Amino acid sequence: MLDYSFNDWKSRAAALPLRGQAFIDGKFVDAISGKTFDSINPATGAVLTAVAECDAADIDLAVAAGRRAFEAGSWSRMAPADRKAILLRLAELIRENLEEMALLDFLDMGKLITDAVTIDAPGSAHFFQWYAEAIDKIYDEIAPTGPVIWH
Repeated sequence: MLDYSFNDWKSRAAALPLRGQAFIDGKFVDAISGKTFDSINPATGAVLTAVAECDAADIDLAVAAGRRAFEAGSWSRMAPADRKAILLRLAELIRENLEEMALLDFLDMGKLITDAVTIDAPGSAHFFQWYAEAIDKIYDEIAPTGPVIWH
């Protein structure tokens, strides 16, 4: 992946589908106002895409959706082992889509692609994996150990 030339990365970036909608209640939606703003690549000044300019009404919808999801319990009352499996799968998906994740970071933040591909995107996968691994260890339980053998 690091053997790509500048032009390879540039053509891969140009082929990325960039979505500018908000993600609320499990759906991509436009801002209620219909307003957008341009997302600019800080390294080049080029417009990447128009992004939904959400305001208080959109935030209220997102918070209400979050509250409904929390109260429904599909995540909040899920068994720790099941939450762990989901977060581990998310880490795996980030690693499987590392180039796309790195390109998005590169475009949105003006990061060096080599940093995005070797540090930032893999680091994101690592964080999700770390928290997944911690899920079943935060209940004041001590992990079982083998018998102690004194010599």
